[in-house]
Amino acid sequence: MARARKPTRKTTKRPAKKAARKAARILTHLATSGEARMVDVSAKSATEREAIAEGRITMSPATLDLVMKGNAKKGDVLGAARIAGIMAAKRTHNLIPLCHPLAISKVTVDIVPDRKTPGLVVTASVKVNGPTGVEMEALTAAAVACLTIYDMVKAVERGMRIEGIRLIEKSGGKSGLYRAKD
Repeated sequence: MARARKPTRKTTKRPAKKAARKAARILTHLATSGEARMVDVSAKSATEREAIAEGRITMSPATLDLVMKGNAKKGDVLGAARIAGIMAAKRTHNLIPLCHPLAISKVTVDIVPDRKTPGLVVTASVKVNGPTGVEMEALTAAAVACLTIYDMVKAVERGMRIEGIRLIEKSGGKSGLYRAKD
């Protein structure tokens, strides 16, 4: 009975290195050897870039009414959530390890009621004129605005759900326009 040959070091390492190099070509935050790195954007042209992200928070009709009337014990829920979203967009590089600090030129956070669900729809839009996009900033703004809404009314309802954090649209840069399919 023949023994199975133990793979040599040379044959086991080559496919791993080849796979790491291939992944690095696709995933820009990976070096050819496979470790995480911050992308060098110094050679990229500064262009106008914008991203729009969305998130939803579902709650009972009574909690939604409380939020919309402005009667929450902690104060203006929607105002606090808007400010939190804007601040989060500006601080994304402190939260997401490989994001570049950006000189953001505009952030808007809009929050509208959805009586059918019931809940709130949060839409964050971020704009910059720079060498890299603002998708992460828009996503962070939407997520933190939803978290702030939760925090402001959790004493009334702990069963609220934050859902559907997603990129809706992005424009600018080499990859051009992206729009989410519904």
